[in-house]
Amino acid sequence: MNDDAFDEVTSLHARLEALRGEHRDLDDAIARLGAAPADDELLLRRLKKRKLAIKDRITVIERLIEPDELA
Repeated sequence: MNDDAFDEVTSLHARLEALRGEHRDLDDAIARLGAAPADDELLLRRLKKRKLAIKDRITVIERLIEPDELA
């Protein structure tokens, strides 16, 4: 693995960890909002949508780091 490839994988790992942390934080926020009276249903939907988008990005990065071996 050359230096550029190593740097790219290292950067992807760092981004992956940041996204996982944000995903956990959103999960906590959604749980707190869900337990409270339904004051801000729009905010709850936006947080859930953001959480799903982050999960999709996490999946993409995980596949870039460790692609499926079909052959």
